[in-house]
Amino acid sequence: MYNLQAITNKCVNNSTVQFDKIGYIATNFANYSTVGYKKVSFEQFLTEDGRIDGAIRKNTLQGNIRTSTNPYDIAISGNGYIPVVSPEGEIQYTRDGSLKIGAGGYLTTVDDWMIGDGIKIPPNSYKIEIRPNGDVMNYDKMGSLPEKIGTIPIVQFDNPEALEQGHNNKLVYNSETGEPKLAKDSNSIKQYATEASNVNVVDELNNIMRINASMVASLTLAKVANDMYSKGIQIQQ
Repeated sequence: MYNLQAITNKCVNNSTVQFDKIGYIATNFANYSTVGYKKVSFEQFLTEDGRIDGAIRKNTLQGNIRTSTNPYDIAISGNGYIPVVSPEGEIQYTRDGSLKIGAGGYLTTVDDWMIGDGIKIPPNSYKIEIRPNGDVMNYDKMGSLPEKIGTIPIVQFDNPEALEQGHNNKLVYNSETGEPKLAKDSNSIKQYATEASNVNVVDELNNIMRINASMVASLTLAKVANDMYSKGIQIQQ
């Protein structure tokens, strides 16, 4: 009877884990149109005591690069993240290159987080060029020579899959990811472009169908085992 009770517990535990996975898939669906969003993958593993558990991981595959008409929009081709600073001074990291001129003329994210150490766009700027290495060049007028006004930094992590969700479409590092390292000699920035999310709707639908089938099977088996366990106790009595 102990084995029957153990089977019931494992089935219920598996159903709970599967239910949690559906929550993360729902988050992926909700961010399908979010620029630079990296979908969450939920990896299952068997613990030492035989229980099914899971770990949250970011899928770091690059999304499609889309053309933009905004000269401040950028996309990162390959690995890397843009460090951004909140109005309160908190540093987080993002792949969302939907940028704008924010308060004081500084280059910011759409929700007003400053890019890097701060890149101020001159009020009389005729044209802004963002080069592949991140250098931001300003042209005062047609035909003038460009002036460098700052550089958009790109940082990398040893284990980016372990990045945790931060504020909105931003990420924070931890002991698993390692500290951010400035990417040297990087030529990964594309101007007039943004990166689409890497969520594949068909894959996520298939995942939900598979998880639903697993939950139904686990709950059915748990009910059968629990009924047998209860009958066994009644017989003993």
